Amino acid sequence: MDIDKVRALSDGELEEQLKEAKQDLWQARFQLNTRQLKDYSSIPQTRRTIARILTVQRERRDVRSRTA
Repeated sequence: MDIDKVRALSDGELEEQLKEAKQDLWQARFQLNTRQLKDYSSIPQTRRTIARILTVQRERRDVRSRTA
């Protein structure tokens, strides 16, 4: 997911996407360990998506704390 798409999401949608991405990462790691994973690039892609979501959440939290 592109950073512009992540920034366009609401806070609730960010939480949902983060939950889904963490579940996807868990599944990919499980498939890797059971030799079922065919697309190895899915693990780093999912990790980057999680990092992007966490970055946007942190940015929003920092902006809110500065304005309050």
